[in-house]
Amino acid sequence: MTSADWATVASLATALGTLVLAVATFSAVRSGNRTARAAELSLLTSLRPLLTPSRREDSVLKMNFADNKWLRVPGGSGVGEIGGGDGTMGPKDAVVYLALSLRNVGNGIAVLHGWHFHPGRPPTSDDPLPLSEFRMQTRDMYIPPGDIGFWQGTVRRLDDPQYDIARKVVEGHQEWVVDLLYGDEDGGQRVIGRFRCQPGPWPGQRSRPGSEHSASQESPSGESHEQITTWLLTVARHWSIDRPDPRRGDRPIAQ
Repeated sequence: MTSADWATVASLATALGTLVLAVATFSAVRSGNRTARAAELSLLTSLRPLLTPSRREDSVLKMNFADNKWLRVPGGSGVGEIGGGDGTMGPKDAVVYLALSLRNVGNGIAVLHGWHFHPGRPPTSDDPLPLSEFRMQTRDMYIPPGDIGFWQGTVRRLDDPQYDIARKVVEGHQEWVVDLLYGDEDGGQRVIGRFRCQPGPWPGQRSRPGSEHSASQESPSGESHEQITTWLLTVARHWSIDRPDPRRGDRPIAQ
């Protein structure tokens, strides 16, 4: 073989070695990306909250509002009341107070961001509400993993478009729905949960004693009792905001 032939062989060997090195590097990078992605998913799972109604046997929660209004919320229930504050945050006898007893069955701390009130049965649309339509919480509310907590909201202004609707629903003990916007403690993995409050009565339902706003109602047995201010709480839907929605088929297939 001539010197030119040896040079050609050396060039081919170098090219082959470079190709093998490139393939090995590509495989290593791809494997590293998979490992990093798996670690990221594991971290997100450890931070991800998931809110559901608390159990009926869970403790009654006592909560206060900024105008010195207090509510007692039994497990697995929603509560709605009219008035009772000290008048510093709106009309003393007209503010609509709402609350839910919740349980976090996820792995991370749930941070509540905002809410939207619906009268009647849950909307039938498969799409969540735009985030611009949510009322933002005025206080920080956290629910630890594996434990119970609460959501609270108010409609204070008489000129609020939802005031008359919310008051009518509460006073008439009608069905209502609240969409809750919440996420993890890092501000991500936001979810909209749709919670439905159905009127009773059911065993163990509580009324608000001694209120000037309580109304006399008649039960099927003919006995009168005070206006019931609790509702049976169920969850209807969850939408992921910051992650692909599996209902739309846009969740990527794991590689």
